[in-house]
Amino acid sequence: MICQEKLVIVSYTQQSGNNKPTTIYSGIGMTMILSGYQIGEQVYAGTRTLVYRGVRQQDQKPVVIKLLRRDYPSVSELVQFRNQYTITKNLDNEGIVRTYSLENYQNSYALVMEDFGGISLKEYTSATPISLADFFPIALQIVTILNDLYHHRIIHKDIKPANILINRTTKQVKLIDFSIASLLQEKHKLLVALTF
Repeated sequence: MICQEKLVIVSYTQQSGNNKPTTIYSGIGMTMILSGYQIGEQVYAGTRTLVYRGVRQQDQKPVVIKLLRRDYPSVSELVQFRNQYTITKNLDNEGIVRTYSLENYQNSYALVMEDFGGISLKEYTSATPISLADFFPIALQIVTILNDLYHHRIIHKDIKPANILINRTTKQVKLIDFSIASLLQEKHKLLVALTF
């Protein structure tokens, strides 16, 4: 996979107590370019990851691309990223965002996933007060997804509104971010190994 970078100057400021802007971060940021994908808007910028919307050029399929933010991520971060791909790639569940591929990107990975037009439940509920008539179908979808994960012996470990996506139009709910998830049988093997 051939990747290129485009340099962009980045500067974040915030108002201090004396109403003078204070630079809290200044440096060179990267605009992501990944071969085979047309990259669109950045939809999330966390302390550890960046998420972009885009289009896979070979079939014009809308995708979401998740990257580790650091230029040189730790081994632990790389393992968690790979774990997310490994756990979700074979799940056949409409309530899980489908993972298409794990691409090499610079010193890290780019996780390519489906884009079903969802926003986080956190964002959805902050923009729109949720009625009981809307709450129950959403809650039912969430418990159905969690029940399916239970039957596949998967523990998500990070269920929160930011990791639950909802499509504003269809109200379809999907779960994301399996980076710290575990397969139950792997935990069992570890416990057996520790007892001997």
